[in-house]
Amino acid sequence: MTRPRRILITSALPYINGIKHLGNLAGSMLPADVYARVMRLQGHDVTYICATDEHGTPAELAAQAMQIPVQQYCDEQYAIQRRAGEGFNLSFDWFGRSSRPANHALTQHFAQALEARGLIEERTSKQVYSVDDGRFLPDRYVEGTCPHCGFEKARGDQCDNCGRLLDPVDLIAPYSSVSGGKDIEIRDTNHLYLLQEKSQDAIRQWVNTKGANWPSLAVSIANKWLDEGLIARAITRDLSWGVKVLDVDGAVRPGYEDKVFYVWFDAPIGYIAATQEWAEATGGDWEALWRTDKGADDTEYVQFMGKDNVAFHTVSFPVSLLGSGEPWKTVDKLKAFNWVTWYGGKFSTSNKRGVFMDQALELLPADYWRWYLIANSPEGSDAAFTWEGFQAAVNSDLANVLGNFVNRITKYAASKFDGKVPETGEPGEAEAWMVADLTERLPRLLGYYEDMEFRKAAAETRAIWAAGNEYLTKAEPWVKYKNDVDAAAVGVRAGLNLAALFGILALPVIPETGEKILDALGIPEENRTLKFGESTDYAALLDALPRGHAITPPDVLFQKIEDEQVAAWTEQFSGNDQP
Repeated sequence: MTRPRRILITSALPYINGIKHLGNLAGSMLPADVYARVMRLQGHDVTYICATDEHGTPAELAAQAMQIPVQQYCDEQYAIQRRAGEGFNLSFDWFGRSSRPANHALTQHFAQALEARGLIEERTSKQVYSVDDGRFLPDRYVEGTCPHCGFEKARGDQCDNCGRLLDPVDLIAPYSSVSGGKDIEIRDTNHLYLLQEKSQDAIRQWVNTKGANWPSLAVSIANKWLDEGLIARAITRDLSWGVKVLDVDGAVRPGYEDKVFYVWFDAPIGYIAATQEWAEATGGDWEALWRTDKGADDTEYVQFMGKDNVAFHTVSFPVSLLGSGEPWKTVDKLKAFNWVTWYGGKFSTSNKRGVFMDQALELLPADYWRWYLIANSPEGSDAAFTWEGFQAAVNSDLANVLGNFVNRITKYAASKFDGKVPETGEPGEAEAWMVADLTERLPRLLGYYEDMEFRKAAAETRAIWAAGNEYLTKAEPWVKYKNDVDAAAVGVRAGLNLAALFGILALPVIPETGEKILDALGIPEENRTLKFGESTDYAALLDALPRGHAITPPDVLFQKIEDEQVAAWTEQFSGNDQP
């Protein structure tokens, strides 16, 4: 058994502009949820925090296009995203918003602390101004030709072709991606800069120390930025929507009346602010999670994110935390994911290509999607979603392996043993084989979860389910019943106990299904745990249910996906341009 730990889990904040697609879900929130569920089932003290990332130009422009105030737009989108998360059974302890007062106050606090320590300074810079739009354009809303590779649709912050980070003033033939206007001027504007280069050595040492617990993907991205050399980055923007830039006396900083903090400065701080909101609402202790002078050294902090967020979480955010000179907790384990692609291409809202979270739930229950996305996690490389792969995973893993096992053993117990756990018979060779299999596989499964290797965990879970089916083939209770009811009773009793175990193993990934199985078997909440260790009596797992205990066969757990459905969905979600 493991000693209870205090664990803080955060997943990258989803941006506010619209419902997320399955790739967004698979690369952050869903694996964080699975990990949180596993840790809770092991008896650990888990706090899982997420929030919407609401500031920045995209929200402003989306609200402008809808002709509504940006606050109203964000309010509506927050409600939509919250419902989608609830629909997928994401077990957030708190789902906050970066636009709430707690994050505004904390962002302003960090900026003032960093400036007091010489890590923020005001600089005059040249920025793209669109005469047609009547505004300065943030980096990503300037497009043009990349000066390095000649790609003609490079954004002002990065070229998607060669991957180089860019300054919009360096683009060749720049234009506004908002209006398409080419009447572009380069004007002087003042901004606050975070002097990241001053923290180069400290961040390198921090990455070398903490990176020992990160996957190679996260470490390599962090080291790439460090090897290229950290540079000063502007942390304010010429926008109206966001965290205001205040002086220490609480007044707007002179010259910054029409400026706010850059979203990538305030968004990660939102993890702390959302935890403060959680504490205020629940009576929890946020300082024990975030302040090392208040006990956070005893907290394990685990982050989940897609690879595009790694640089900000392994460089920029640590610069703010460490640079403040205050005792803030920094991440211990950072799990980064590659992309889930749509048949190798990109999901696209505008082209109606790919399945988004709300659409997915209209087609099938959440567990179908959760299983497929975890079993095909984009860990070592990008993972392509295909309808064919999805169909195979649901029909084979869920319907044939898990669903078939649970349904046939519970129905047989109902028909031959009055819906009760049989009381007679002694275990034999088949049971010994099953115990040996569990003794090997269960610790390995928990090890995969501990290491956040989700593909391997799903594969091991399926292998345990499959072993249960093989056990029934060996035990043959329906054959033995004809001549030796006691021998059949052993197989049914072990099978029902395996069904209970399989329901518990299902809880992290497919929680609705796990609950259905365990409810049908009458397993109380206090017995729904994943506490296995060196002292575990694995043989006792096959005789854990009280003999004579009543069970009820659950309804069919999974409906198979038919070829006709796949054909219809392929046509519906392939988009205006075929991937």
